[in-house]
Amino acid sequence: MKPSLPKKPRHIAILRLSALGDVCNLVPTVRALQRHWPEARITWIIGKGEHSLLAGLSGVEFVVFDKATGLAGMRRIWRELADTRFDVLLHMQQAIRASLLSLGLKADVRVGFDKARAKDFQHWFTQRQIAPRQHPHVLESFMDFARLLGVTDDRLEWNLAIPETAFDEARALAGPAPYLVINPCSNARLRNFRNWSVEGYASVIEHAYRHHGLRSVLTGGGSAAEREMADAIEALCPPGSVVNAIGGTSLKGVLALIKRARAVIAPDTGPAHMGNALGTPTLGLYATTNPRRAAPYLWRDFAVDAYPEAVRTYLDKSVEEVSWGQRVRHADAMDLIKTDAVIAKLDALLAHTAAPSITGVSDES
Repeated sequence: MKPSLPKKPRHIAILRLSALGDVCNLVPTVRALQRHWPEARITWIIGKGEHSLLAGLSGVEFVVFDKATGLAGMRRIWRELADTRFDVLLHMQQAIRASLLSLGLKADVRVGFDKARAKDFQHWFTQRQIAPRQHPHVLESFMDFARLLGVTDDRLEWNLAIPETAFDEARALAGPAPYLVINPCSNARLRNFRNWSVEGYASVIEHAYRHHGLRSVLTGGGSAAEREMADAIEALCPPGSVVNAIGGTSLKGVLALIKRARAVIAPDTGPAHMGNALGTPTLGLYATTNPRRAAPYLWRDFAVDAYPEAVRTYLDKSVEEVSWGQRVRHADAMDLIKTDAVIAKLDALLAHTAAPSITGVSDES
């Protein structure tokens, strides 16, 4: 017999360790839970880097797991929470590492994804599942956990914490003038292939500078590959049109840069969803992943979508013939994104947001 869902939970656990974009997409679910049960405690078990992005999120107690610590790190968390029993555990990570971590947590009921979405046998580790849904966006998949518990007010609210020191960091890098944030690289993962071309980015930067008077600030981590790409982009750009901040900011500093930016351009990576969370106009570049599932939620209409062409070209199928989460793992797929298409979307995005106002986003987001 399945355990009952709590009518009025006093302590809710959220288990979602990664990644940066996903935790941004999860925050509206946290806010929905807080509105419905303002007295409930919420404990979020989260990854180390993701915590550095969301630290200070109001009303949330974080327990941080560093995946580099492996089983020892899990045992530390189990000891830390040994005397804690949750009314409900929302297991929102489809990965065996997170499921193993969940085994040492005490909860009256464990909620996970429906079987179709429960990767890595996650359904073996949960007792209740969210309702199946056809073709959901990632953000909607997370919100389905709150809906299962009876939450009906699913307005989108983020209200991320950005300290003044982060804004000082952003001002020192970008100055006062309007600018774009361009995060050219996604996380370096095996067969990830989400990065667009150096030449494409350089052409968009030149267009933004000459036609809109906008400099571009390049953001990203400090890996050798990211630095190399940023240097190559900068070398092709007009003098004064770009600020190379790769590896030069904290995650809170990136948030502050994005908050002050006129717009964000990025492939399928965390800063695209940071822009979405902050209400900053965001242009996503998609070919290897489906933007209907993973584009910045409030800016899906402005995503450059070469995914159907990539599916036809490299999988020899139509979008309707592949699974909802299917990725196109081909090194040339992002080359299907044409510079003219990106420039046209940027022009449309800037025109649409000349006086930015996005329905559904809290003024405090």
